[in-house]
Amino acid sequence: MDDYKQKLNDLLATTAKENASDLHLAVGKHPTLRIDGVLMPLQKEPLLTPELAEGIISELLTPEQKIKFIEQRQIDLAYSLEDKARFRVNVYFERGHFAAALRLVPARIKTIEELNLPPLLHDFARLSQGFVLLVGPAGHGKSSTLAALVDEVNHVRSDHIITVEDPIEYLFTQDKCIVSQREVGGDTLSFHSALRTILRQDPDVVMIGEMRDGTSIATAMTAAETGHLVFSTLHTNSASQTIDRIIDSFPPEQQEQVISQLAATLVAIVSERLMPRISGGRVPAAEIMIVNPAIRNLIRERKFYQIDLVIETSLQEGMVTLNRSLANLVKNKEVSLENAELYSLNPSELRILLERT
Repeated sequence: MDDYKQKLNDLLATTAKENASDLHLAVGKHPTLRIDGVLMPLQKEPLLTPELAEGIISELLTPEQKIKFIEQRQIDLAYSLEDKARFRVNVYFERGHFAAALRLVPARIKTIEELNLPPLLHDFARLSQGFVLLVGPAGHGKSSTLAALVDEVNHVRSDHIITVEDPIEYLFTQDKCIVSQREVGGDTLSFHSALRTILRQDPDVVMIGEMRDGTSIATAMTAAETGHLVFSTLHTNSASQTIDRIIDSFPPEQQEQVISQLAATLVAIVSERLMPRISGGRVPAAEIMIVNPAIRNLIRERKFYQIDLVIETSLQEGMVTLNRSLANLVKNKEVSLENAELYSLNPSELRILLERT
């Protein structure tokens, strides 16, 4: 048993030392790190047998979590390595064997500048109310950006911030704000029960780790509508797709009301991609949509396909399309044209943009 614990600690220490974003444990494979977006097997480590994988992964789980994992066949949790490093963990079954994906959560919350994000994002931390969404594929910086925004509020305002997370990722050190971090499973029985009572806890700022369904989206919009600032994330690829997804989360008879609420509460959507940087590491490309009267009308009229055009023609308001962000990175020799085209949703338009500059 002690050997498994030691092996787990060694693997987690290696993950932190190599500054990897993730550690993967799967039967038949070497323990594998993801560094700057690329999977790197730890060749010096033995291939994981079913027994070894189960032994190491079981060390991540409390007896209660192990029961829940066996019942539900997967579980989300947070795990700390002796105050040295913190991980967001998903344990799951793969072909009948234990498997796990561990995301390293940096101990220090980076600022908007340190994350190389547009300075415009500071404006979102100054809002008194409204709904701000961070979107993009998994592993592309949404959680880090969310933490940067919430921590900025923590340092510059005197507010009550409530987070609902599954599990808690970044730990906030209270500064000018009271920060109440609630973890699903530990501090609340479910996402829904936490969200149902959140407005009774006198929040000024609400952070919902991830909007999973119509219930969490409805709660977020109601909170924004009643004078709160709400931050959350969604796994979507663009601003227009996000609005479409939100509305489609509701049955047809509710959609008109949702459109009206969304048009009234939505302030901005930031869509991120973390790109391999030519000089090493990764750098973000970001689409930024700010809800102005034109976008508000397009939401009300369900003309989501026209949103990209409004973003493209609203540069002076701080809006940026993903392609323009990618083009700037290529022009500044931060990322290669090949990688920019790989991440672009419209590569031919990207090439035209680059030819013009």
